[in-house]
Amino acid sequence: MKKPELMAPAGDWTMLRAVVKAGANAVYFGTDQLNMRAKAKNFQIDNLPEIVKFCSSKNVKTYLTINTIIYQNEIGLAYELIAKAKSAGIDMIICWDLSIIELCNKLNMPFAVSTQASISNSVSAEMYRKLGAKRIVLARECHLDDVKKIKSKVDIEVEAFIHGAMCIAISGRCFMSHYMFDKSANRGECIQPCRREYEIIDKSTNKSMILGEDYVLSPEDLCSIEFINQLIEAGIDSFKIEGRKRSPEYASRVVSVYRKAIDLYFENKLTAEIKKELLEELGEVYNRGFSTGFFFGSPGKDDYAGIYGSKATTRKEFVGRITNYYKKPKVAEIKMETGKLNHGEKILIIGETTGVVEMLVENILFEDEIVQQVEKGNLFTVPCKELVRTRDSVYVVKQLEKAIS
Repeated sequence: MKKPELMAPAGDWTMLRAVVKAGANAVYFGTDQLNMRAKAKNFQIDNLPEIVKFCSSKNVKTYLTINTIIYQNEIGLAYELIAKAKSAGIDMIICWDLSIIELCNKLNMPFAVSTQASISNSVSAEMYRKLGAKRIVLARECHLDDVKKIKSKVDIEVEAFIHGAMCIAISGRCFMSHYMFDKSANRGECIQPCRREYEIIDKSTNKSMILGEDYVLSPEDLCSIEFINQLIEAGIDSFKIEGRKRSPEYASRVVSVYRKAIDLYFENKLTAEIKKELLEELGEVYNRGFSTGFFFGSPGKDDYAGIYGSKATTRKEFVGRITNYYKKPKVAEIKMETGKLNHGEKILIIGETTGVVEMLVENILFEDEIVQQVEKGNLFTVPCKELVRTRDSVYVVKQLEKAIS
């Protein structure tokens, strides 16, 4: 049985380096035009050769998203973007508009058909195969049995989402943001009005009630860690993690958890106890609660977020910056800019070149003495096995008694 590809989001260089370090086999990203995360951080077209060079050196595939609806006046831009992607060495384009498929074929550029196409049966899958698709991204509404049948009937790579935000609309094709704020989800501009608290008014009595107990338009996040073995055994070629609009430490943590799970499965070491531990790790970073999505049937009323915001069990607080790194002894020098930091606390070091480094604070050396605590204004050193860089941001990770709201 072949190991599935683990595919991670990259919104900027910090996230890109973080997910590659965490174990991603492939990354997907957009430029500042024609991609479904227009409000996320995105790369520029001129960044593509550098991205390919970095990822190739790590044996990581690169996939460029051109997955919005394409208007007539954008055909020239789309052609230019695909041509530059091909020239830079991008491995594949993720798209669904037939104009992009046609342009990819003209330029002999491999492409995958996005989940936006709502491919949920073998007939559709075969049609896209005949159009030249190397891969199809199945609709998130597909049950696991459907995934297996499609995979068995069509000779094409199959990709499926395994973790991240889900949309109340079919395959994310929602008009709510466009209708209310003239920001089209199908152009990557969604401002997620579905995540908000709403009031329902009975016009006949003028009485109202607040929909705050259950956010009926806001599903919980998809999480497949507890049944990842079943997805592997279904023969899915690529596991996609959602999250280009989320933080680098979120992406790093999720990728690292699924990397562990996949590797342990193939070592015959993925036990129920380990799955439980990995689930707890995922719960530490941003989430709206976890759901199995559609893999085992349609979500029920318990699969909607019960609060606004995150149910994460931890949060990060900025405390300072790296001022130096001594390579030989592997020691980081940190300047505290705010707050306090204690021996034994967990910190995150985040930077564009560094990516994300997570570590426990040990042996705090301040003014030639080992101390238990440092505070604002202190300059100190701590052991740090991984290379970090001057000006990297330092955050302390705080445990929460209840979810962030």
